[in-house]
Amino acid sequence: MSPLPNPGRGNSKSPMPDQARKRPDPALSAAPSGAPEWRISRDLVPYPGAIATMEHRVAEIRAGSAPEQVWLLEHPALYTAGTSARPEDLLVPDALPVYRTGRGGQITYHGPGQRIGYVMLDLRARGGDLRRFIHDLEEWIIRTLAHFDVRGERREERIGIWVAGDGAREEKIAAIGVRVRHGVTFHGIGLNRDPDLRHYAAIVPCGIRETEAQPFGVTSLAKLGRVVSAEQLDLALQQSFDAVFSR
Repeated sequence: MSPLPNPGRGNSKSPMPDQARKRPDPALSAAPSGAPEWRISRDLVPYPGAIATMEHRVAEIRAGSAPEQVWLLEHPALYTAGTSARPEDLLVPDALPVYRTGRGGQITYHGPGQRIGYVMLDLRARGGDLRRFIHDLEEWIIRTLAHFDVRGERREERIGIWVAGDGAREEKIAAIGVRVRHGVTFHGIGLNRDPDLRHYAAIVPCGIRETEAQPFGVTSLAKLGRVVSAEQLDLALQQSFDAVFSR
């Protein structure tokens, strides 16, 4: 299989300054003992810089020199190709920057209006059950959507969280892609608040191709008629996370 095209702007192994962040992040949320620290970025965070920052934090968590962290942020418009990505799923190679990344999964879109949750937890201290961790990420998203009267659902044969539409149609509202290094999790979720959904037309998102037999699409809270600010979504994410992961 030929390698995925890479415009040269996308290489998650090459850290770069966080040039898009115009002001400092708000102060990190103080966390009760045993709970992750919360970091919330309001400005767009370039992908390579975010990956470098996340990997550094993962190393600190593994060494015991920093607490667990959940980082909520958004990226400029781009595509990421996970470890199972296929070249043929990139339909328009030059549409946006493409970044190869170490998370599981295939090709997906990130951009303004999609809230990313990078989840850096010490799985060793949480029982070491990766399946349970993925299930809890799904439950986190489902409970967050419920804050806005949206029913998110799992699908046994498809990763992510889905919303049932008319007839057989189903639309994906959130993606999940994780990696575990030396017992510490990173990467995480992408929840569509109000992104430009036209960018999904240049890829086969997460390897799921829409056909007459499989009428699958992509949706967002905005497309479903929910007007939700980033601040409102962040609050719901924090509340739902605590309910799921502190059980």
